[in-house]
Parts: sequence; structure tokens; C-alpha cells
Amino acid sequence: MAKAPSRSALIALASAGSFLALAAAYAFQYLGGLAPCHLCWLQRYPHFAALGLGLLALMIRLPVLARLLALAGGAAALTTSAVGAYHTGVERHWWPGPSTCTSGSITNVSAKDLLAQIQAAPVVKCDEVAWQMLSLSMASWNMVFSLGLAVLWLMASRKH
Repeated sequence: MAKAPSRSALIALASAGSFLALAAAYAFQYLGGLAPCHLCWLQRYPHFAALGLGLLALMIRLPVLARLLALAGGAAALTTSAVGAYHTGVERHWWPGPSTCTSGSITNVSAKDLLAQIQAAPVVKCDEVAWQMLSLSMASWNMVFSLGLAVLWLMASRKH
């Protein structure tokens, strides 16, 4: 019978998952040329938090603190999963996206400066799927993957 993984092993695995999610996002951005939209950025921040929480939990060997850090890591994973679910709905036009994914009113800018800003800025819309695999977008994959990471974090929090 196989031995159950330790709290440290589960935290390391969940942290590695967030690292891989971030690595994939940056690879798509810098190697694949897919600029992230506003919602894509919002999905990255909880992964950074989970990675930091995991590293802290692995360095500090106090069981009570490790349990709290694991719970916080689980909350971070659930947060990025929730943003991924919201982004999926925006991509599939189930509901409207945030105003940050569209243009707002423009004041106190000359026509020349405005044209220069428009031409220099990449157009990245939250409601357009830039890449998909098996009919799931990157946001959808982040949602599913992060739910799995949340399970690992919660398993780690329950270890004695």
C-alpha cells in the first residue's frame, strides 16, 4: 500500500502547479505572441500569491502556520479558478465583460496623441478566445487546473 503524501509534498506540488501555470501563461505571451487581456492578468495574480504562500509554508516548519498557509493557498487557487470561470463566460458571451476590456470615454487628449496611443497599444479583447484546446480556452483550462490545485492545497491543510 502506498504511503499518503506529506503536507510538504502536497504544498510543493500545488506550488509547482502555480509555477507551471504562470510559466505557460508567459510562454504563450512571449513565445507564442498572445498578449494577455485584463482578465488574463487577473488570473495570474492569485498564482503568484499561491506560489509565495507555498514557498513560505515550506520554509516555516510550524504545523499550525503551515495549515493556515495551505488554506490561504487554497483560497488563492479558488480565486484564480473563479476568475477563469468568469472569463470563460465572457469569452462565450454568456455575460458581458468588464469595461477594462473595452474602450471608455476620452478627454483632454489631442487627436494626434490619441492616434499615437491607439496605434501603439495592442488590441486584446476579453471576449475573444486567443487559443483553445479540446474546445476549452486558456481561461477554461486555468479554471479546471486551478480547481485541482485547490484540492491539493485543501488536502495539505488537513494533514496532521
